[in-house]
Amino acid sequence: MKTINIILFGIGNVGEVLIDQINKAKTQLNLKQKIEIKIVAITNSKVALYNENGVTNNWKTNFYKEAKPYTIDTILKYTTASKLDNLIAIDATASADFVKNYIRLVQNGYNIISANKVANTLHYSFYEAFRSALKECNKTFLYETNVGAGLPVIETIKNLHESGERIDKVRGVFSGSLSYIFNTFSNNNISFSEVLEKAEEFGLTEPDARDDLSGKDVARKLLILARELDLAKEYNDVKVESLVPKQLKGDTTLNEFKSRIKELDRPFQELKQKLSKKTVLRYIGELDVPNEMLNVKLILEDKESAIGQLKGADSVFEIYSESYNNSPLVIKGAGAGKEVTARGLFSDIIKLSSRL
Repeated sequence: MKTINIILFGIGNVGEVLIDQINKAKTQLNLKQKIEIKIVAITNSKVALYNENGVTNNWKTNFYKEAKPYTIDTILKYTTASKLDNLIAIDATASADFVKNYIRLVQNGYNIISANKVANTLHYSFYEAFRSALKECNKTFLYETNVGAGLPVIETIKNLHESGERIDKVRGVFSGSLSYIFNTFSNNNISFSEVLEKAEEFGLTEPDARDDLSGKDVARKLLILARELDLAKEYNDVKVESLVPKQLKGDTTLNEFKSRIKELDRPFQELKQKLSKKTVLRYIGELDVPNEMLNVKLILEDKESAIGQLKGADSVFEIYSESYNNSPLVIKGAGAGKEVTARGLFSDIIKLSSRL
């Protein structure tokens, strides 16, 4: 039996679901794959709960009773003193500060699996330094959930690229929230502000919907794919068409934005009037590899294309290459949500466990 020891940083929506998924799968993993996964520590931003035998289904009660303040130093001392090997740090946070610990974790024997996009979108000098540390320490970094949640987008692009396949273009709907918004708005007699409010009500948008409408998250995902293809690009190299009007940016508070949300209706209704019976609105990311161009933009798309046929809050990615030129390789499905993101992290754990 191979024992895998996990330190889970971040017990919000995704982290909580991941704990549940791992605990439910323990018996099957033991019997079929001879793997025992132990979550030996869980943390929020301030305190940590330790259990060398692995946290149980009662972890929430134990966490609030027994969790103690921690630093990365105390985590490292704990795993060293407990003589734990096959260590995996899971980053289920969205913290830019926590990413600064990655190199140190790797240097202290940890592999890393991350749902946090920050490490792959920081300045390229960090990107290179971190990968040098991974190579030097013979450790692994997996981050499939950075783009497409549970969809195998990064793995597919990486495998094609590393096998010598020339990739020319990647385009698609990268955001589940913006997918829902424009799928609904394009096909129904409804105002843009009403669609936005519904998306927020269903929990599809960030608390401040401008974070989605700004296109910043799509830009980060596009940058991650560009770097997978060895393009040494920075975030500022991505040309982003923000969907937030100038008068609602800047110093406008969230409450003010919500009270003025109907100001979005007129410009988007004018765009909607440009649609023909054969087109829909889609907010896409597009990577032109030969010309090293990264664009995030709102387009009119043919209803019959893979992007045009999208439903609900699904994501879709088209990969054009020398083998998939006229007919692209299409990856499509649920591209957001805590369950699919947690499942993506779990898949990375299983993948990494087989290598340890």
